[in-house]
Amino acid sequence: MRLTARLGVPLRLWRPRAIGRDWRVLVPVVCLGAGVLFAVSARDSGGNDLRPAAISNLADTVRVAERRVQALDRQVQALQADVDRTARQAGQADSAVARAQQRVTPLRRPAGLTAVHGPGLEVILDDAPGEPPGGGVDPNILVVHQSDLQAVVNALWAGGAEAMSIHGQRVIATSAVRCVGNTLLLNGEVYSPPFRVAAIGPSRTMLQKLASSPGVGLFREAAGYYGLGYTVDAQDDLGVPAYRGPVGLSYARAGK
Repeated sequence: MRLTARLGVPLRLWRPRAIGRDWRVLVPVVCLGAGVLFAVSARDSGGNDLRPAAISNLADTVRVAERRVQALDRQVQALQADVDRTARQAGQADSAVARAQQRVTPLRRPAGLTAVHGPGLEVILDDAPGEPPGGGVDPNILVVHQSDLQAVVNALWAGGAEAMSIHGQRVIATSAVRCVGNTLLLNGEVYSPPFRVAAIGPSRTMLQKLASSPGVGLFREAAGYYGLGYTVDAQDDLGVPAYRGPVGLSYARAGK
C-alpha cells in the first residue's frame, strides 16, 4: 500500500516486520563479538582476575609491588650466596683466580660489600605523634623530611663514619637518600618512620658534627616545639650489614 505526498512523491508505510528481520541479523553478530572479547580477556588474564580486589587502589598496588620486590630480593640473596660459594671454589682450584681475589678482597670493605661491627651512634628520627595543642599547624611540619635525614647522614659522614645503614639497609657512595611523602626510598626499597640511622665510627667526633650541623639543629628545634622524635644513642657494638644491591652505575649516553 502506498500514499502520495503533496509533491507527488510516493511514501511507503512503516512496517514492523522489517525491524524483526533486522534483529534476527544483529543478535548473532553481537553475541559473536561478546564471545571474542571474553576469549581475549581470558587469554590476557592467564586465569587471574584482571582487577582483583587486593589492588583496587594505589596503596594496595604499592604494597603488592613491595612484597614482590622483597621476594625477588630474597631470590637475589640466595643466588649471590651460590655465586660466592662458586667463586671460593674457583679460587681454590685456580691460582690466577686466587690472585685476582686477593687483589679485590681489600676493596670490598670500603665499598660496603662486607658486614662490619664496631662502636658508633644510632640516631632515630620520627614523625610527631599528632598535632600540638592549639591546632593550626601545617601538617608538613609534623613529619620527617628528606632534608632532615640528609642532614643527619651528612653530619655523620663528616664526623668520620666508616659504615652506615638506615633501617638495616647499607648506605654506600652511590646510595641516594630520597623521601616520597613521609616514606624513605633507599636502594630501591621503601621505609616508613621512625628512621633508624646506625653509623660506625668515632662517636665523639660524630656527636660534634651533629651538634654543629645547621640542618640537624633546625630539626632539633622542630622536635622540641612540635613533638617530632630525635634521639642519639652511643653504643659500643653496632652491626651494619653488607650492601645487597647492584654495584654497576647507570648513566645517560649522548645520542648520535
